[in-house]
Amino acid sequence: MKTTSSTNFQDKHHNHSSGKRERYLTIGKGVPFVLSSLLMASVFCLFFLYAPNPLTLSPHQGHHIFENPSQKQEHAITTKGSSSKPQKEQKTCDLFKGHWEPTLGGSSSYYTNSSCTTIPDSKNCFKHGRMDTDFLNWKWKPEQCELPRFDSRTFLQMVRGKKMAFIGDSVSRNHVDSLLCLLSQGEIPKDIYKDSEDRFRKWYFPSHDFTMMMLWSRFLIEGKEIVVNGTGTSIFDMQLDKVDNDWAKELPNLDYAIISDGHWFFRGMHLHEGGKLVGCVYCSEANVTSYNVDFPLRVAFRTAFRHINNCKECGKMVTVLRTFAPAHFENGFWNTGGHCNRTSPVSEGGVDFGSFDWELRNVQMEEFERARSEGVVKGHRFEVVDVSRAMLMRPDGHPGEHWGNKWMKGYNDCTHWCLPGPVDMWSELLLAVLKRVPGI
Repeated sequence: MKTTSSTNFQDKHHNHSSGKRERYLTIGKGVPFVLSSLLMASVFCLFFLYAPNPLTLSPHQGHHIFENPSQKQEHAITTKGSSSKPQKEQKTCDLFKGHWEPTLGGSSSYYTNSSCTTIPDSKNCFKHGRMDTDFLNWKWKPEQCELPRFDSRTFLQMVRGKKMAFIGDSVSRNHVDSLLCLLSQGEIPKDIYKDSEDRFRKWYFPSHDFTMMMLWSRFLIEGKEIVVNGTGTSIFDMQLDKVDNDWAKELPNLDYAIISDGHWFFRGMHLHEGGKLVGCVYCSEANVTSYNVDFPLRVAFRTAFRHINNCKECGKMVTVLRTFAPAHFENGFWNTGGHCNRTSPVSEGGVDFGSFDWELRNVQMEEFERARSEGVVKGHRFEVVDVSRAMLMRPDGHPGEHWGNKWMKGYNDCTHWCLPGPVDMWSELLLAVLKRVPGI
């Protein structure tokens, strides 16, 4: 099915890599268009749609990586040791290419699961029986420099009088919860807003006049679940050309927008543009073009970034892409006994190159580069925190069975990250990236 479209890149994604679809057995494939499965779907929907940090349905198996030399991005950044005031850095390197190395003297954690009182129960892995601690004894080492440890005083000084929002799914919320624990070393924030589903949150640091927000969005664009006889189907009507206004309406008030997304795209989708059906994902409908997951993901980021670049009231805002953080299901998928019980990182050489996770990261980076080039012309600033390579090496960092899964016994969380854990490194990178932005 062909259509004249502003995306202009649909055809090359048509039926792209059907083999990958088989590897990604998700509720998007198991539930769509099978009415006999609606009862099972309804049980899971209640959890996934309303839990504050729902376990993703992404069924990634193993831990793979693929580097396309033609798409290599050199995001050089300068680094120096932390202090209470932002410093000009002295040495340039790519912070996102490196390895995990053991820390001397044990744990590199900034906090414990008891010292940080805001850790969500589902990320408090030690509370729920995780006994190994070696996964805490590693730090990210860029190839040509040192990544400074996170300094809450430096971060809070840098964002004094500012507003920062994290925009995305429950993995984005995972990052927020990590950063809250880190910043609490410098100042305890006030919890000033929480919606009924714990999806939209605001915290205020009065001593620094700093506001941090979580703006929850499954897809960044409009997506509404199809309901049949009062039961959710886990199939979504997606409006490819319409940004999700729940987060977009906040942009004029922001100084920083940290954008990420990805795991919700592994569902059945009906894709609409200009009010017309232009395709679908995980479907076999006659006369409807079938696309792989990377197509709606690409369009969603393009639509989101285009909206930002067209926002005339957003000139002061710095937009930061946080790239896709992979899941690590092994020996099965999320719903077929897949687990993640490793206790230490793997080296880059031990990672299986060729992952769809890395392909999704590349899609995000391509749209980021497009948006950044356009932003130069329009006066908008774009930066990136590329965590994908580092996190592909951390199959040991997930809750696994240690997430308090009262209602879903036997299902492992190999998508989100334990707190404390390797997810804390994301804020080290975020701080280093923000330190290079002029005017901060």
